[in-house]
Amino acid sequence: MADLERTQRPPRGRLTLLYALFLVVAWLMVATYVTGGDGAEPASYSRFRSDLAAGRVTEVMLEAERITYSVAGDLPVEAGPATSQYQTVRTEDDGLVQRLIDAGVEFEAEEPAPGFLAPLATLMIMLLPLLLVWFLVFRVMGAGRASPMSMGKSRAKEITAETITQSFDDAGGVDAVEDELKEVIDFLKNPDRYQAMGARLPTGILLVGPPGTGKTLLAKATAGEAGVPFFSISGSEFVELFVGVGASRVRDLFEQAKERAPCIVFIDEIDAIGQSRARVGVVQANDEREQTLNQLLYEMDGFEPNSGVVILGATNRPDVLDRALLRAGRFDRQIEVPLPTEAGRRQILGIHSRHVPLDPAVDLDEIAKMTASFSGADLANLVNEAALMAVRRSDRHVHLADFDLAMERIIAGLHRDTPLRGEVRRRVAYHESGHALVSHVLPRTDPVHRVSIIPTSRGALGFTMEVPEEDRYLLSEADLEERLAVMLGGRAAELLVFGESSTGAANDLEHATQLARRMVMEFGMSDALGPVRYTPPAGAGYLGPELTAYWGSPDTGAKIDDEVRRIVDQAQRHALDVLRERRMALDRLAERLQEAEALDGAELGRIVEQAGPGPGQEGFRERVSVP
Repeated sequence: MADLERTQRPPRGRLTLLYALFLVVAWLMVATYVTGGDGAEPASYSRFRSDLAAGRVTEVMLEAERITYSVAGDLPVEAGPATSQYQTVRTEDDGLVQRLIDAGVEFEAEEPAPGFLAPLATLMIMLLPLLLVWFLVFRVMGAGRASPMSMGKSRAKEITAETITQSFDDAGGVDAVEDELKEVIDFLKNPDRYQAMGARLPTGILLVGPPGTGKTLLAKATAGEAGVPFFSISGSEFVELFVGVGASRVRDLFEQAKERAPCIVFIDEIDAIGQSRARVGVVQANDEREQTLNQLLYEMDGFEPNSGVVILGATNRPDVLDRALLRAGRFDRQIEVPLPTEAGRRQILGIHSRHVPLDPAVDLDEIAKMTASFSGADLANLVNEAALMAVRRSDRHVHLADFDLAMERIIAGLHRDTPLRGEVRRRVAYHESGHALVSHVLPRTDPVHRVSIIPTSRGALGFTMEVPEEDRYLLSEADLEERLAVMLGGRAAELLVFGESSTGAANDLEHATQLARRMVMEFGMSDALGPVRYTPPAGAGYLGPELTAYWGSPDTGAKIDDEVRRIVDQAQRHALDVLRERRMALDRLAERLQEAEALDGAELGRIVEQAGPGPGQEGFRERVSVP
């Protein structure tokens, strides 16, 4: 059916050309009617009579409304013979033709234009603005995909059960979420079992989680497993330029869903229309969005129990949704779709590498360990980037080195072709060696996977990549303090070697200050302020916390700043102590980095081991290097 529509619909370029041609013709008709003439200079009728009496008129064109005539001898003699054209309005003059004959002037009369042209041109003048607005509306509506008359129709894409190819086999790492959704599937397949027990199906199910965790894929997989039609639409597609269109589209969507029941309606990014109508401290004036939300609330209340229509919503901002949307009877069940665990990452890597020729040496279990905090979309991108690396090398298999380079590209960015030179190269080498050495020595930090002084497309002159050994769900105060020391290890190395810091530590300071502030304001890790939370009760969802002023007095704010400064200073001193004790290892790492530009974790461990611990280093526990 889609192919048939594609063949019958005129191409967009052809429609645009026809519109443009029509406007040009209409404009020419209007211009011809309004201006008339051929560039003749206007003149009064009395001048025409005086020129005719003086014998200077050579040719005359008699039209219905005007007279166009030529006059010879207007220019000086030295300029040569010349003829000028004039135009005057024709008046009632019965003896005009006889005077033209007596003067021996050549003249002719133009046949009067049909009577409908003047009214037609007038009509075109009136319709031209309306046609222009109509054309613009077509452009807004999608250049022929929809007409203005169908503006209030739902834009949801219906996918029939026969054409849905996704299933839970295509979604890895979400076993707990699948168990929740399988209950919905069983109800859609066997509603009698639940109705016999007096149970009702939840009207709405909200999938919440960070971006890229597979919420949309799970919705399609649910429809595929249930074998029912699937309506998919984004929240932003309800809101249009014209007021009232969003509410009309909501009504049309639910009417279609009721006709096709049992079915699943999926609204992606529902926060686009479901934001709270009374957010504290926020001035909002979007009547169209609020009308759309009110209509959605009404339609979800209008469902009869067990009607067979399930509303699935997805968002990564559950904190901004209107409370009326989340109450019982609407989206009364929320299912969190978290980042995958190590086992889940292994499943996802296996799914996306099914059609990728992997080298036998590639161990997906090791890659799953190295990709903590990666979402499903990140892992799919990792496999694709690794395959692209193999294609560039004209290799027939994807090797482990391709995955390493792909991970480096995703985290740090593309390498730039301009290598560092001179003193800048030396300073960046010490800076990155400081990060790597502190991370390698301190026992609570993540192992170093790669150190590089190759500039990247994201503006970094170098980077130190750490890879967690396992998923970590809790971090102690000592863990965070050592992470702060690693963040400030590069700045500490510059202070130790060069006696001053540089602007290269700006990003490190930003992240360190943010972490220290969270330790004070969120985690209660300050003796001066005690176990009190100073951030707003509602955070910023999965996009990160909003650390706004939420303390009671200016003195408390000053104490928070003092504690943040104390924690950051303490972390820098810790990093300086480590580097002083390991100065020989720091120098060797910096020299090796300037030679090779990049080191992996294994070589880093060998260099540190060969340099040996400095005096008084017995208190530090040596980290086992990455194999």
